[in-house]
Amino acid sequence: MLRRNFVKSSLGIAGAAMAANEAFATPTSNMAKNTFKLKYASHFGMFQNSAGKDVIDQLKFMADQGFMALEDNGMMGRPVEEQEKIAKEMTRLGMEMGVFVVDKGGNGANTLATNKKEHIDIFLAGCKKAVETAKRVNAKWMTVVPGDFDRSLPIGVQTGNVIDALRRGAEILEPHGLVMVLEPLSDTPNLFLRTSDQTYEICRGVNSKSCKILYDIYHMQKNEGRVIHNIEATWSEIDYFQIGDEPGRNEPTTGEINYKNIFKYIYNRSKKEGKSFIMGMEHGNSQKGKEGEAALIKAYVDSDNFAI
Repeated sequence: MLRRNFVKSSLGIAGAAMAANEAFATPTSNMAKNTFKLKYASHFGMFQNSAGKDVIDQLKFMADQGFMALEDNGMMGRPVEEQEKIAKEMTRLGMEMGVFVVDKGGNGANTLATNKKEHIDIFLAGCKKAVETAKRVNAKWMTVVPGDFDRSLPIGVQTGNVIDALRRGAEILEPHGLVMVLEPLSDTPNLFLRTSDQTYEICRGVNSKSCKILYDIYHMQKNEGRVIHNIEATWSEIDYFQIGDEPGRNEPTTGEINYKNIFKYIYNRSKKEGKSFIMGMEHGNSQKGKEGEAALIKAYVDSDNFAI
């Protein structure tokens, strides 16, 4: 995805909610208004009409509504003091940190498929910097996109180049217990990583607990469909999920994806296997203002209301 544009549009759209008007009066309380079965991670800007623009107030509002995790694609670009401030408040609130993006210059940039030293060096430098960011904000996962295709090379050679580069990145992260999660995307056909089975193959080739799949349900619905089937097929390599309905890339219930069934599958299988996933709310709000934010919260309450 074009992350910078997405974050800007998310801030502009705003979003999430509680039916009662008093839910917006105070951004924090001693008890969350909703208890969700899964761990949903909202992002800054999603609730700014209700909580205000201050990131700490937004964190309080998220926790007050029952969203006990955060993801922030641009965390690496924030000043160290702000990173530390966010981490301190999240610890106080009992919130967990989800993904941030490894800064390597953009989704299509510095493609690892080319095997060019300058591209790999930028990626590895991003991994090293990500370690320090992860320590400050108590993060475990960071998003990696390998870049565009190099159409001058056979696909097998490109795949081998990507695996080799990711192995070197995993060597940086693994001693710290960190995980880069590879995200196949639907933004443009030029992007090398496009499907869950391709990402599964690459993770198996890298063969490291520090290289897994970020299964973004929105992107995978667009690129391949059969969401539950493909989650099941690639399950062993999935370490993180992201959410967005299609079309529109907004909250669940606004498009064609049956999120209640998908959430139920993930919850039941996770519980059976003793696993736990963060579910990143990487989408915009379908409606503007506080009303739109209330509708977003209601959408998660409804979608999370499945029989166990």
